[in-house]
Amino acid sequence: MKPRQHVYFDHALAERLDTHASRTGVSKSSVVTAAVRAYLDNRGAKELDDLLGVRLRRIERNQEVILESLALFVRYQLTVTAPLPEADAAALAVGQDRFQAFISQVGRRIASGRGFSHELVMTATQAEARP
Repeated sequence: MKPRQHVYFDHALAERLDTHASRTGVSKSSVVTAAVRAYLDNRGAKELDDLLGVRLRRIERNQEVILESLALFVRYQLTVTAPLPEADAAALAVGQDRFQAFISQVGRRIASGRGFSHELVMTATQAEARP
C-alpha cells in the first residue's frame, strides 16, 4: 500500500489538475506523483549544475591566465627579437624549420593528451604538497 499524503492546492491549480486528469484519463495521484518526481529530480540536476558551474568558472579563469601569459610572452618576444633581413635566405629557412618543428611538437603533445600545461599543473600540485 502506498502512503497517503495530504496536500493543498489553490483553486486555480486544483481546477487545472482536475481538467488535465479528466482529459488524459489518468488519476490525479499519477499526475501529482509524476510532477513531484520530476521536480525533485530536477532539483538534483540543478545542484549538480551548480557544482559543475563552480568548476567550469575555475577552469575558465585558469584558461584566461594561461592565454594572457602566452600573449604577453609572444608580445615580449616579438618586441625584443630583431626582424631578419629579407636577403638572408638561410636565416629565413632556419626560422621556417623551427616554426614547423614547433607546430609538430604542439600537435604531438595535444594528441597525446599530456601537454605542457598538464606538466605545469602537476609541478604546482607537487610543490603545494611539500611541507
